[in-house]
Amino acid sequence: MNRLKTLAIGATALLAGTMAFGAPSKDDIKRVNQATAVLGEMRNASDIPDRIWSNAQCVVVIPSMKKAAFIIGGEFGSGVMSCKRAGAWSAPVFMQLTKGSAGFQIGAQSTDLVLMVMNRSGVEKLLGNKVTLGTDASVAAGPVGRAASAATDAQMTAQMLSYSRAKGLFAGIDLAGGTLRPDGDANTRVYGSTVSARQIALGTKVVPMMAEARAFTHALGSDVRATSGKK
Repeated sequence: MNRLKTLAIGATALLAGTMAFGAPSKDDIKRVNQATAVLGEMRNASDIPDRIWSNAQCVVVIPSMKKAAFIIGGEFGSGVMSCKRAGAWSAPVFMQLTKGSAGFQIGAQSTDLVLMVMNRSGVEKLLGNKVTLGTDASVAAGPVGRAASAATDAQMTAQMLSYSRAKGLFAGIDLAGGTLRPDGDANTRVYGSTVSARQIALGTKVVPMMAEARAFTHALGSDVRATSGKK
């Protein structure tokens, strides 16, 4: 009887350990690699001013966000977010963005999207269950060019600045009404079920850093150290 009880306790502990420590899927790894490539290309092209990179508190990258429409359409994408704390970039939080649309549209589009979160209030909005862009959090198209200095009032006060690189039949991207939220399934696979998106982003709980994630944080800028998951 005692032996059976011991085996039962051991099985429960093993199950709990499996739930607490996840493993990334091939899609999770692909998502991080694609986000890293987008960051590298946009930084090398000087699309985003240095001062924006320096002042951003979090960066969200949605590679190849899809848009398809025929009368009624929608947009959807999956990406990752990293936040800066005390000069270090966090391990990436997996994110999802969805947006419905209506109107007489025919075509398809793939857009690489980068969102720069510029202040603490924007960070807090993102770390909730979900945020509706343009309603719960203000978002504006960011100034372009490494040396860009002029900014509109909307850009100066926005909680987030958006940058996009569109391909296909549509030009540009309208994020108003889009919903951005942590991807709970992916975060559980990678970090386990006991870690929240807030803990990952703010670095309040140490999590293991995937090799691919280290490349992503490095792409955010050589002037900032990526230290999440350091032993």
